[in-house]
Amino acid sequence: MVHILENLGNYGLAGRIEAAMKRAVGVSTSNKAPTKLMHALEYATFPGGARIRPTILTSVALACGDDKPQLTDAAAAALELIHCGSLVHDDLPCFDDADTRRGKASVHCAFSEPLAVLTGDSLIVLAFEILAGQQDIDAKRALNLVLTLSRQTGMPNGICAGQGWESEPNVDLPAYHRSKTGALFVAATQMGAISAGQDPEPWYELGARIGEAFQVADDLRDVMYNAEEIGKPAGQDRLHARPNAVAELGLGGAKKRLQDILAGAISSIPACPGEADLAQMVTLQAKKLTPKIKAKSQV
Repeated sequence: MVHILENLGNYGLAGRIEAAMKRAVGVSTSNKAPTKLMHALEYATFPGGARIRPTILTSVALACGDDKPQLTDAAAAALELIHCGSLVHDDLPCFDDADTRRGKASVHCAFSEPLAVLTGDSLIVLAFEILAGQQDIDAKRALNLVLTLSRQTGMPNGICAGQGWESEPNVDLPAYHRSKTGALFVAATQMGAISAGQDPEPWYELGARIGEAFQVADDLRDVMYNAEEIGKPAGQDRLHARPNAVAELGLGGAKKRLQDILAGAISSIPACPGEADLAQMVTLQAKKLTPKIKAKSQV
């Protein structure tokens, strides 16, 4: 058993994920491909953000044995490709109209709006190509990975549904959070289990709780932080009249909700060989969220 905490945050796990991402994006590289679009794909994926979703996926796989690491790496890369593609689309003028992402110009600003649409589309398609390419490693697991990622990407409960909620006159906030942010965290925990040959269903709750926590934390950052601090435009929820936990619950209520969710996430971890290490990993991620918010709220 590889200890998760020994690899989390150092080159071991981070390097493994980056290597998987480079292999995945390399599939779309060709001297006969359109050069601008090829560069836009690389721009949208490197340098990455925290890579938290593939980190959670790989950590779950490690906790469950990680008996087919090549499959885990493909799953982690595919999940991050979907996330990166969704960010490219989120930043488009028809949605957030954001000029920056991860501290640099958003793809539509750097390459044009048409190329940004094609970049997001290409990343999404590439994600499923990477998973389908694992059929020789384990066809059943590869198919289950495709099915799980598909469900958490599209309708009725995936990230597309999350974006769709923003066009509804009346928004179910828990459903909105579950789709917009929670879906890919559910994908992370379930795909990690599938990669290691385990039943994904017991891992749903952990992913949902982590996802909701990240959405509430993001809502808090959107209200409390400025663009320089978060690497993207701030105050977007209010500007676009989008659902926001702070608007719904108040600042104090949103912070309390975040703490409650994080507390429940630990207790929801299914029994597995690396359960203790995984619990510490989730706790570590929770601490990365919470102190920054507390410190800012005291100003």
